[in-house]
Amino acid sequence: MLNLSKKIIVAIDGSPASDKAAEEAVRLTRATSGERFSSTLYAVIVLPAQDAPALTDLSLAPKRTRGDDWAEKQRRIFYVVDKAAEEAGVNLRKEVIYGEVDEALLKFAEEEECDLIVIGASGRGRLSRMLRSSISTKVALNALCSVYIVR
Repeated sequence: MLNLSKKIIVAIDGSPASDKAAEEAVRLTRATSGERFSSTLYAVIVLPAQDAPALTDLSLAPKRTRGDDWAEKQRRIFYVVDKAAEEAGVNLRKEVIYGEVDEALLKFAEEEECDLIVIGASGRGRLSRMLRSSISTKVALNALCSVYIVR
């Protein structure tokens, strides 16, 4: 059966490029939603693996924290996508995942069976991209679904 509902991921990091990607992802999610079907937008922050909760966090050992201001940082990072999704009436799920950014996004997209990954361009120059490929390039080359790079 044809499934018209879409699952769309947008990578968020608080940068101007990710804010543009978030706005575009909301627009795409709204465009793929209708009366009989509803698309979902996943706004995803990827943190380094060393910030992942550890087994020691459940014991008496001192807890590793993301800092006292983590809730405020998270609110600021999600602000643009929250506001745009609310105004557009889009179904939004916010996620924080851990690992290398490209690998974590690809794994999340595969696990959630997503149809599209929206990601901001790095903004690096041509020489920098040649020396060290960007996250958006890595995602585009390795994704099992479509990838939309926003400039």
